[in-house]
Amino acid sequence: MSPVDGPLERQDDVAMTRGWVIPAIIGSAMLMQTMNATVLSNALPTMAVALHEDPLRLNLAITMFLLASAVFLPISGWVADKFGAKRIFMIAMVLFALSSAACGLAQDLTQLVIARIFQGMAGAMMAPVGRLVLLRTTPKAELVGAMSVMTMPALLGPVIGPVVGGAIVTFADWRWIFFMNLPVAVVGVFLVFRYVPNVSEQQVSPIDWTGILLTGLGLAGLIFGFENLGRDMLPDGLVAGLFLGGFAALGLYWRHARGNPHAIIDLSVFRIQTFTASVVGGAFMRVAMGATPFMLAMLLQIGFGMSPFQAGLMTFISAAGALVMKTTAPPILRRFGFRTVLVVNAVIVGISFMAYGLFTPATPHWLIMIVLAVGGFFRSLHFTSLNGMAYADIDQDRMSRASTTSSMMQQLVQSIGIGLAATLMHFFMVARGETHLTAGAISPAFVVIGLLTFVSLFFFVPLPKNAGDEMNGRLKA
Repeated sequence: MSPVDGPLERQDDVAMTRGWVIPAIIGSAMLMQTMNATVLSNALPTMAVALHEDPLRLNLAITMFLLASAVFLPISGWVADKFGAKRIFMIAMVLFALSSAACGLAQDLTQLVIARIFQGMAGAMMAPVGRLVLLRTTPKAELVGAMSVMTMPALLGPVIGPVVGGAIVTFADWRWIFFMNLPVAVVGVFLVFRYVPNVSEQQVSPIDWTGILLTGLGLAGLIFGFENLGRDMLPDGLVAGLFLGGFAALGLYWRHARGNPHAIIDLSVFRIQTFTASVVGGAFMRVAMGATPFMLAMLLQIGFGMSPFQAGLMTFISAAGALVMKTTAPPILRRFGFRTVLVVNAVIVGISFMAYGLFTPATPHWLIMIVLAVGGFFRSLHFTSLNGMAYADIDQDRMSRASTTSSMMQQLVQSIGIGLAATLMHFFMVARGETHLTAGAISPAFVVIGLLTFVSLFFFVPLPKNAGDEMNGRLKA
């Protein structure tokens, strides 16, 4: 080996670790969180029987997780800056595993809900802090590729969750839904400790307790409201009160944060066009993304009569499209740029969502799987582009707040997507004069959700042609 080979090989090792190993480790931790949510949804009826509870009451296990996440998300960036992102990330993984074990050992609904609250607290730290670790350890020119790798496990969670959940409740005990997080967390903590570099503590401003209270109450009100929208679980007046209280709290926070350099959420990041296009414009795409697993489960299981395991196997094919995207997204973005990819891809993704509404019980399964695979590819390409461009013009000292803000928006729109889907299906069911959900009421909802994604074009079209070029290796025009 020549003297030059050593340094070159070391550089290759560093690039491999930075571009593949670290993002995959962080993404795998997020997989534990996203998959747990979809597995739990599929297993709720079985869990309700085991715990002697009504299945609708057991929905509290999902809602309280989202509420806890909403309350603790705003503080995650400050905690990561204060104590070090890597340290907080590992602690969050350990807490998520311990609370998962507590969920698995729960003997009644009260114990399960309490454990889920702690799980939500840990999850609120895990996602934004993991993303922050990646942002601070990866050069901007390599960030799109790293983001592509990191988002793959997280995107796979909603896809493989129904399969895993169906298999567990069919062939094993439902408690393994939570116990399976333990080995993942143990391996994850070891890999983070071994491969992820230390991210030093940052200068932090005084903690904004008022901002934390207002954002926590605001997000909790909106998420709880959207979770109960169209489900007839709470009186309409109470749901309306949740929305009004949520919007009021966030309005008070906006007033509190104006001109406040210590505000927990830095609203000034929305003055950056690339961030706003990614987070606000991308929200309309993420609403559809959040609604799709729920709507497909309803269509395939209730509309077409498939078992949860069969439906899970059917939707798993979209993971194949996402896997192909992993290697093709960076060269596509280098060739065409963020603006062109987002504009063209938004149209393709919107059409793919509407195409799901054309499925009928007579549609060949191979055709459904092809459409799902194509949709999975373009959705993954879109979210890789959105996640990369969001931080193109963000300075390092604002990364933590930008990451926290992005995570809060994603948490909110996920609930909006599910709530909107439930409302639309209920509306079409009533409009058809039906008393129970059928495929005829579910299919039109896909068309409405697909049309909603086109709103994002109002944010993507005005972007400059060279928007985010530093992130994908293209030279500025």
